[in-house]
Amino acid sequence: MDYIIIVAGGKGLRMGTDIPKQFLPIGGKPVLMRTLERFREYSADLQIILVLPKAQQDYWKELCQKHKFTVAYQMTDGGETRFHSVQHGLALIPDDAQGVVGVHDGVRPFPSVEVIRNCYETARTAKAVIPVIPIVETVRHLDGGCSKTVSRNDYRLVQTPQTFDIQLLKAANRQPYNDGFTDDASVVEAFGYDITLVEGNRENIKITTPYDLKIAEVLI
Repeated sequence: MDYIIIVAGGKGLRMGTDIPKQFLPIGGKPVLMRTLERFREYSADLQIILVLPKAQQDYWKELCQKHKFTVAYQMTDGGETRFHSVQHGLALIPDDAQGVVGVHDGVRPFPSVEVIRNCYETARTAKAVIPVIPIVETVRHLDGGCSKTVSRNDYRLVQTPQTFDIQLLKAANRQPYNDGFTDDASVVEAFGYDITLVEGNRENIKITTPYDLKIAEVLI
């Protein structure tokens, strides 16, 4: 059985609003609902786990009633960091479970179904998979007070969902936390496992600023 852990812990600070960014509407519907719907579109059998700060859960339930939201999911409390939030999500998956688990940002509502499918299918053999896209801008490396151009061909922008063999991610998340854990791939890398890259989709933006919200309205 396959799972997706959707982590939504934003406070909306960069949005300049009191409403957490995952609850802001795009096309008349909260961002987070569109994210869950996209994974349900990928698979009716995918087990969805939503990780949400406890203080936001009542508001989320009110939104679900208001919008008559019917996508099935399990919910658990967010943790101190993303790493700990994913741990909480993994705790809802049986210890002997076999299959693939994905981890996805709740404020990325536009991963294509094709990218999701490729991530899951590739992870069945590769065990640890992330979607990436090329960098199109010129990139400079800062070193003290100096900078120099580096080859953008040597770099990629990382997206989610990041997909893993369930047992691998569970084992990797038993490591002690450190500040180098910037995403789930970095956790698995620290555990000694190589990461496989697959092609992402450029529309799969992370909505964190008012500008992103305008782009999302266009994409809808």
